[in-house]
Amino acid sequence: MIILGLTGSIGMGKSTTADMFRAENIPVHDADKSVHQLYENEAVLPLKILFPTAVVDGRVDRQELGRIVLNDPGKMNRLENLIHPMVREKERKFLQKARLDNAPIVVLDIPLLFETGGENRVDAVVVVTASFEQQKNRVLARKDMNEEKFMSILKKQLPDHEKRQKADFIVDTELGMESARSQVQEIIQQLLSLNNKK
Repeated sequence: MIILGLTGSIGMGKSTTADMFRAENIPVHDADKSVHQLYENEAVLPLKILFPTAVVDGRVDRQELGRIVLNDPGKMNRLENLIHPMVREKERKFLQKARLDNAPIVVLDIPLLFETGGENRVDAVVVVTASFEQQKNRVLARKDMNEEKFMSILKKQLPDHEKRQKADFIVDTELGMESARSQVQEIIQQLLSLNNKK
């Protein structure tokens, strides 16, 4: 089974690309989605102890949590030390199931793949990219987003050009959905042909 890491900076089209892999029947584990599930279940009580104001009516208020940790490296570190092991456990169960299902390829969709050393857990890495102008336009079009928040998020992410240098495959979303879909299909074909040669 080939484990493919999928990453890309904010606004590059990584989630859309992950959906393209799903459309080709490739199982995808979404690290962000796992975090959101944890914020509604297992992580609620420990987070209430760590950051009491971040839990409202038994659920984590993600905006409040973001406000608490965004510019405080110490608090961000405490949050990550709590959440990352929980996400890794969900990932482990996902891979276990995929192996039982004899999936030839799986995708681990991890926004901070390089920043957290995740490239060491995968066989190859796909980086989703676009121009900075395109990225900025997409991100600033989101609600609850502004230039300051965008720049703060970018600072925590490895620059796009460095990600591209580390990539085994690149999906450029600059040219639109159909082009990106063709690139995804090409990657899958290459990996399946490698698998068949083993």
